Amino acid sequence: MNLVSIEEHFFFTAEKTKKRKYFDLLKEVREMRKSLLKKIVKNQEGEIWCISKHLLASSMRLMEVGTKLLKEDRKDEAYDLFDNSYKLYTLFWALNLKLIDVGEIKELHGSALNKTDKNKSIFQKIGNIIDKTLDCCKE
Repeated sequence: MNLVSIEEHFFFTAEKTKKRKYFDLLKEVREMRKSLLKKIVKNQEGEIWCISKHLLASSMRLMEVGTKLLKEDRKDEAYDLFDNSYKLYTLFWALNLKLIDVGEIKELHGSALNKTDKNKSIFQKIGNIIDKTLDCCKE
């Protein structure tokens, strides 16, 4: 779902080359992204749509930079970015699966979470749920 990055690349390519045809491609990719994101983001209240878009885009960007750092053998920095990338990814899913209350971001829904566990951050708690709920390897 990293179509936002493709939009950005078409924008910068259009500006750098002064070829306006890239804006037409940007428009097509943007429409595709909107259509696909609507299948996931059901709650379009307030800023949820934009928050969701930016969570996914940020997650993918951190993963991309982490991969580049890994190639440069800067493993610790890469792992830190990967961890943060995954935190944003799980926050996206927690928000869109309504596992968290957007009115009070620290309030967690459902008996699946141990709300009294003071040793875990919200990212650890929602990460555990997302790990169990979403398995990209299951078909």
